Amino acid sequence: MLPSGLPDLVGDQEDLARFLTQSSHFNAAMPKPAAFLPSPKSQETSVSRHGSEPADQLWQIGRAAAGDRPLYGAAIFKAFNARAAQLDVSSKEPPARHAVVRGWPWIDADPDLAKAQQKERAVGEPRPNNEVKGSVRGRFIM
Repeated sequence: MLPSGLPDLVGDQEDLARFLTQSSHFNAAMPKPAAFLPSPKSQETSVSRHGSEPADQLWQIGRAAAGDRPLYGAAIFKAFNARAAQLDVSSKEPPARHAVVRGWPWIDADPDLAKAQQKERAVGEPRPNNEVKGSVRGRFIM
């Protein structure tokens, strides 16, 4: 058990929130793949384990995570979706409820190719019936 009271392992059905602090990371309908790209330093994408808490608690967590940056919204997705995109989700506290998405393609010799592959993972695999398999984009709330 973590200090936040959450289990160490992030369950497949857990809601994760990626807080959007850059206006270029979303449009009116959804977050853009760039919103999920990993940090070049850690090679991880920082997320928050949201659970079923009310939206006002999500915003409180988001404001703390954003710090001095503006908070435009949050992309909510299931841990399962990241895993279906061949990524992993692990808890990483502190801060409370913090987790990371790991396993992004990383090619030091060709960063442009790596970024293209990372964006493919963020978007997922299109299906004929307009479903997306393995997308971390999820739903978008503002």
